[in-house]
Amino acid sequence: MKAPFHFSIVASAVVLGIATASPAIAEEKQKEDLETITIIGDSSNAKKVAGSAHIVTEAELEQFKYSDVNRAVRQVPGVYVQLEDGLGLRPNIGLRGTGTSRTGRVSLMEDGVLIAPAPYAASSAYYFPTFDRITGIEVLKGPANIKYGPFTVGGAVNLISRQIPQDGEGQLKLEKGQHEELHGYFYYGDSFDNFGYLVEVNDHQSDGFKTIDRIGQDTGFEKSDQIVKLRFNTDSDANVYQQLDIKLQNSYEESDQSYMGLTDVDFAADPYRMYGVSAGDNFKGKHQQVVLSYFADLSDSFDLNVTAYQNDFARNWYKTGKFYVEDTANPGSYNSVSWSSVIGEINTNRGSSLANYYQSILNGADSGNDLIDKVDGNRSYLSEGIQARLDWNFMTGDADHYMQLGIRVHEDDADRFQRRGFFAQENGQLVVVDAGVWGDAGNRIDSAEANSYYLTDTITWGDWTLTPGVRYEDVELKRENWGSAPDRSAAASVRTNSVSEVLPGFGAVWAINDTTSVLFGAHKGFAPPGSSADDKPEESWNYEMGLRFSGSQYSSELIAFFSDYENLLGECTLANSGCDINNEGDKFNGGKAEVKGVELLVTGEFAENWPARLSYTFTETEFGSSFDSNVWGSVDAGQPIPYIPENQAQLMFGYDNAEWSVLTSINYSDGVCTKPACGEFERTDERTLVDLSGEIQANDNVAFYATIENITDEDTIVAREPYGARPDKPRTAKVGVKLSF
Repeated sequence: MKAPFHFSIVASAVVLGIATASPAIAEEKQKEDLETITIIGDSSNAKKVAGSAHIVTEAELEQFKYSDVNRAVRQVPGVYVQLEDGLGLRPNIGLRGTGTSRTGRVSLMEDGVLIAPAPYAASSAYYFPTFDRITGIEVLKGPANIKYGPFTVGGAVNLISRQIPQDGEGQLKLEKGQHEELHGYFYYGDSFDNFGYLVEVNDHQSDGFKTIDRIGQDTGFEKSDQIVKLRFNTDSDANVYQQLDIKLQNSYEESDQSYMGLTDVDFAADPYRMYGVSAGDNFKGKHQQVVLSYFADLSDSFDLNVTAYQNDFARNWYKTGKFYVEDTANPGSYNSVSWSSVIGEINTNRGSSLANYYQSILNGADSGNDLIDKVDGNRSYLSEGIQARLDWNFMTGDADHYMQLGIRVHEDDADRFQRRGFFAQENGQLVVVDAGVWGDAGNRIDSAEANSYYLTDTITWGDWTLTPGVRYEDVELKRENWGSAPDRSAAASVRTNSVSEVLPGFGAVWAINDTTSVLFGAHKGFAPPGSSADDKPEESWNYEMGLRFSGSQYSSELIAFFSDYENLLGECTLANSGCDINNEGDKFNGGKAEVKGVELLVTGEFAENWPARLSYTFTETEFGSSFDSNVWGSVDAGQPIPYIPENQAQLMFGYDNAEWSVLTSINYSDGVCTKPACGEFERTDERTLVDLSGEIQANDNVAFYATIENITDEDTIVAREPYGARPDKPRTAKVGVKLSF
């Protein structure tokens, strides 16, 4: 895809015309405001949390200028990433052994607000914020995450967007990289006595690093994002300080991305090749968000936060789905074959007549009466709700209490109205045979209504910090299905499910001395089920124990964790090869499972201006039950959970002073099983990726930088789902300039 670079720098710069110097609101009030949109707050708080808490700061994100969240979160222990497109367009993130597919088992938030398109009814995160504008990442694991459901097994990921500055400030960032990559980012904001504002514009595009056979089509993307934030507040010395924040966000993405991968032989010859059957595959998505946040400092003891939010997301992913082979005994009748099966046949039975035929189709041979389908994956999502939190500080004897009472009333839905078209392959090109009828490939609405409540108390008593808490989830799920009808005039088939769960948790931190502390935690994990009455919620008991050290030059953390699943949920998505479109979005009960592991994090400056960071995660997983599924196939007890590496590590080191910096990141991950059976063609390669970054601060306002990702140009297989072997991005360099004012 090639689109004009239309970053509206000039238009955005008009904001500078209204910028005037003025006093900011009181610092303590801004701190309170920040706490309404963060989980942890800052790195010092992370060390005090009764549970595993990590924050990736803006300064750390700036070290390598990543536009791909996958590369940013891998420095956090206990976080797993299932790579897909090499561009980070649709991240697949899991925590402590939870499923990674579409980040569907993580409470994904931006500024403390759920942002998955339909977190209860259809949790797969086909929308993900443009990462270029994110200024921090908070990851919370352990018992404290019961405040941030609905997914409480692994934890929560909270993305922090840029906040309204205390004083007038702005930045213009321009980047140019390989594969015709262009990126522009602009922001400006200011604060007055009773008002503040921020304007952001972000534009990013690339031709991508893969090329489609015969037509030479690019596989790139174009993303744009516009945000306006407004703050209205009383005087800082008012008897009751009050503040209203308004956030308006609009984003758009178009990307020429496909689910097609490669056979192993074709991957070895050229990992960046795309078969011609993927020609025309294209994703278009538009996201709009409105958030209203109210804060009141009621007294020295009580604070109130109320947030109303609405997320609208619409997308159409037009992509190849299956190969339809005519039944020669019954002309006009067809047998469908998934591309996963096509590639599997070639991999396992290379040289057979059937494998040779399939390979010829992938290479562009005429398909004759056989057909290739393309699905218009047209969907619209709505997620909205109100959440409120009352904070109460008080003393009982020598114990200091920080109690939080929270409530969220939420509803969401996912509307699928899709069609399937059929193509013949002639002279290496796809020719339309039947455009299809809207509704014939998905015609339903999945919806959910959820009420959740939590109560936690952070008790500081001498050298101890204790955090008891409880969460309650009440969820009603519904699916209305109109089958293949082109309209919805007839009555739909309806199925419903409901669940109510009490989720207790307890965490403790004991400060042995000024530098060393011990932590322990236990909590009940939960994830909502599907809309079928047979679906059970995901349930587990989760435990952790660890040691923290914070010295003058470095800090470290070593934590062991264990999750005992009573029922592990699986989900059918097209991102999983074995899933049929008619079952897409269905959940299934995976039964018992265990996840255990160890996390290590060491950060510090071991010599002046020589920072370093080491993270390591060991994870061992196994199913405790045997069962059959349409996603993982036949599962035997003792087999591993897919896409969870046993060992992964990241080392960052370099030199960084006020004038210039050179930093290196080395990331290692074991190969992972893509299916529990972990057969010959059901495992990815181990990989070691090396990234390099350098920056020169020319003066107070101008900085130049350059980065090289995957400097060794490693081209290993990092994914096999849904349809064949896939690479990460090749060696990619970019240069940029930052203008601050």
